[in-house]
Amino acid sequence: MMRSPCLRSSLCMYLHNCWQGNNNNAKPPICQSMLSGGFVMNTLAYGLLSLLTHSPLSGYDLTQRIQPFWPAKHSQIYPLLARLEKYGMVSCELIQQSDKPDKKVYSIQEKGFEALREWLTVPASDPVMRDELMLKAFCVSHVDPTVSRDLFAARLEHYRAKLGRLQDKIQSVRQMANAGETEIPPYNSLFFGPYIMLNKGLMVCRTNIEWCEWVLSIIPDGAAASRED
Repeated sequence: MMRSPCLRSSLCMYLHNCWQGNNNNAKPPICQSMLSGGFVMNTLAYGLLSLLTHSPLSGYDLTQRIQPFWPAKHSQIYPLLARLEKYGMVSCELIQQSDKPDKKVYSIQEKGFEALREWLTVPASDPVMRDELMLKAFCVSHVDPTVSRDLFAARLEHYRAKLGRLQDKIQSVRQMANAGETEIPPYNSLFFGPYIMLNKGLMVCRTNIEWCEWVLSIIPDGAAASRED
């Protein structure tokens, strides 16, 4: 049975709206603020300040640690750190190293904390997700079921491995916070934020595992059934 182009377009739009939350009129909150001199504080700048609330870090360390939350390149981060230092958000200490080039270690200053507190009062923008598997899932019926099963089985193994890593990290956070197996770090502890963030990742990971298992359970075995175009 042939589907009309109009029906196909309607299906695509329906799935898009479901995926995006069907909030076409929503406007993302402003996540930038202008400082004197024309320096725009963007989300990446606030992210760097956020990481520095736990400990002083080098530019390299900041680049590595921010990737899971907000992917950015060295070419974006280092100039931004220089501007944050210029406007008194962070301070920089040059650490001499005998076997390596000297490195700069950054620490957040009171102006940086003030900027973070103001930023925290602004609603976060809608999350943006880019997942190649979702694009493949949309057209997966165009290949043999065995190919589809391999695709989702590989992602299932990825999530299972990630689940174990997250559980280990949560345990480490509890230990650093001197919290018991079932205890939650105090709200005013530096470990409260990482704890709730890691648990969010854990919950999402478990949901993704459940989804992959469900998809694998409904993909037919053997040769592909006839497909409606």
